Amino acid sequence: MSKVAIIMGSISDMPVMQEAIDILKGFEIEIEVDIVSAHRTPEKLFDFSQNAHARGISVIIAGAGGAAHLPGMVASMSPLPVIGVPVKSSNSIDGWDSILSILQMPGGVPVATVALNGAKNAGILAAQIIGSHDKKVLDKVILYKTGLKDAVIIASESLLKK
Repeated sequence: MSKVAIIMGSISDMPVMQEAIDILKGFEIEIEVDIVSAHRTPEKLFDFSQNAHARGISVIIAGAGGAAHLPGMVASMSPLPVIGVPVKSSNSIDGWDSILSILQMPGGVPVATVALNGAKNAGILAAQIIGSHDKKVLDKVILYKTGLKDAVIIASESLLKK
């Protein structure tokens, strides 16, 4: 079974990253969650990044605010797909510092970047990546997307009845 690692630079990122945790649990995908600071625990960052694939991790979701080096540093050392979640932190410049730090990666070091505080979409993207080779997960993603469509149709019909 595939596993997703959800890491963040600080415990203060947890309210945002909880959305990735919740959506992946809904897809019944195994997760591990940890705090790995690019600036305060660089040794842990190196160990995590270089060994995640050997521990059965398939996708890494990394959330970070401010300078937001965590996703890019992980991507520089890991062979796994990395999804970056820019987090609007208390010392942020409206979140743009985080967005640009994660988005503007050099060639050869890709990080899939979601919207500011977009951990839910990061979780869905991780499920879609896993679903590309795991039919059980793919079926759950299809069901989830059908539910999104159905919710819009129901809302539309209720408006038309008024």
